[in-house]
This record gives sequence, structure tokens and C-alpha cells, in this order.
Amino acid sequence: MGVAYYSNHLVWFEVGRTEWLRSRNCAYRDLESRGIYLPVTEAACRYLAPCRYDDLLRVVTGVGRLGRAVVRFEYRVLKEDGTLAAVGHTEHCFLSRGGRPLRIPEEIARVLAPGR
Repeated sequence: MGVAYYSNHLVWFEVGRTEWLRSRNCAYRDLESRGIYLPVTEAACRYLAPCRYDDLLRVVTGVGRLGRAVVRFEYRVLKEDGTLAAVGHTEHCFLSRGGRPLRIPEEIARVLAPGR
């Protein structure tokens, strides 16, 4: 059809989220080495304009909501000309190495605080 396959947006969200965390000195690898896991519990995407092969895209990522054991990341996919191509979110729960719910450690909550 000449447009990016719809599930690629979720991959772009993951890249945006990973880089957003990395830019705050909070790499996923470091979280997991501490026994903190962030599985996705919900994902949504609203497609607004087609992304085509070889389009240059920018994924703007931020935290929309932070709870005691959950975080919601929000995303905007922008085309090179500024066109808003998609908006979406993912929600994640914090789990321990053993798969038990985990309250967000204070130092990580500071990194994730919306508006930071």
C-alpha cells in the first residue's frame, strides 16, 4: 500500500521511550540489572497521516502519568515537514525480578516525573 506497516509505530514508540530514558541517564539495561522491569500493559496508536518508506520521522516522547507502580508514556510521531503522523501511548507496570508488582523507587520516580 506504500505506507509503513501499522505495527511499526509501536516499535518507534519503544525506540522513543528507550532514548527518552537514556537521555535522562536511566537506561533500560540499568533498570533490569537492578531487578526492575517495565512490561507494557497497554498500547494504543491513532494514525493521522501516512508514513512512507524513507520518510524521516521524529518521535516525541514524554511521561503523561506516573502512579505508585505504573507509568504512561505518550508519543507523537512527526514527519520531517512537521505533519503529525500519529499519536499514542503505552502503559507499563513496575515488576520485580520475581514478577511481583513493585513500587517505583524514588530516584526513578524523579527521573520519570511528568514535566521534568
